[in-house]
Amino acid sequence: MRLLRGRASDHERDYERTRELVARVADDAESALRVWTPHRQVAFGRRDRRVEGYDRAREAATERGYAVLEREVGGRAVAYTGRTVAFALAEPTADGRGDIGARYDRVSGAVQRALEAVGVDASEGEPADSFCPGAHSLQADGKLVGIAQRVRQDVALSAGVVILRDHDAIAAVLAPVYEALGVPFDPGSVGSVARAGGDAAGVVDALVTELVGSRPVTARDSIRDT
Repeated sequence: MRLLRGRASDHERDYERTRELVARVADDAESALRVWTPHRQVAFGRRDRRVEGYDRAREAATERGYAVLEREVGGRAVAYTGRTVAFALAEPTADGRGDIGARYDRVSGAVQRALEAVGVDASEGEPADSFCPGAHSLQADGKLVGIAQRVRQDVALSAGVVILRDHDAIAAVLAPVYEALGVPFDPGSVGSVARAGGDAAGVVDALVTELVGSRPVTARDSIRDT
């Protein structure tokens, strides 16, 4: 498995690094993991782009100092403060969507163990009216993890967000964004590792440990934020 850390100079170049990681896995069939803290941004999903209030939602984000990104993985808008952790696990697959449920279970279990290692007892599920609502979330005094997949014939990408500290800041930007999109959202539903009493500083290393598992790491690379 290849391991990639760090982020590129801006949110668009940074997003391209993950696309390159996925393309390389498709080419050589070696799994790759990226764990990093994306730039301050609101990442909108495909469902967001189809609603009438999408332009207003983008304006709400930019007015509050967030860049806007349109992502391929996941459903509704997710906010990153610059200190929010993201992970992307790209794995070769021979049968397309055949293993999607097992992958969700495996990745969710790994993230739960990582959170346990930093002192957070997270459970499956999410509070009502959470950000980016979905069936593959983890909660502990609020939603602090969301996981999504994008699967094609030769590679599966499991991607997720882990909120470390900035639950109030994330709630503050997502409230007007979701209002513009016409999607119910409860600002109090946003959790974080810190809010749950965990050690936010240890999350990245714990995620790497659990998502890599027993697989040997063949290469370690870092992207410089220049």
